[in-house]
Order: sequence, then structure tokens, then C-alpha cells
Amino acid sequence: MKTTRYFREQVVRKRPYIKTEWCERILAEPIARAVQADGRIRVWGRVPEFGGRVLRVVTLADGETVHNAFPDRDFKAPA
Repeated sequence: MKTTRYFREQVVRKRPYIKTEWCERILAEPIARAVQADGRIRVWGRVPEFGGRVLRVVTLADGETVHNAFPDRDFKAPA
């Protein structure tokens, strides 16, 4: 999995409980996806090992390089 320097140096340090396997799985099978104004892509997925919580993974515009990942408490499933 490709990651940005920000992800490796900041996100992993601040949120060591986030597993790269979770990010890979969410990118492969998202429950929702949206493109931001800056071209980055938001992808959401549920993580059973994390109490079923939703994790938001943000990639660069290429859709592959992970830039950020965090629990998204405000996620609303698409209707």
C-alpha cells in the first residue's frame, strides 16, 4: 500500500491503533466514496475488529496513495 509522508509520520503516530490492513480492505470494498474539491478521495468502511466502527480513509487523487485515516463518528450511510 502506498502512503504519503504525512500518513507515515503523523497519522500512524497519532493513531497507532489504525491498521494498514483495514485501510487496504476499505479501499478494496468501500461502503461509500466521495471526491473532495481538491481531488482527494474519501472512502468509508466498517471495521469489525474496531467494534464495527466506521473508518474514513483519504487518498490522493490517484485513489491509491493513503494520506489520512480516522474513525468517522458522523458517518451517515447512504440511502
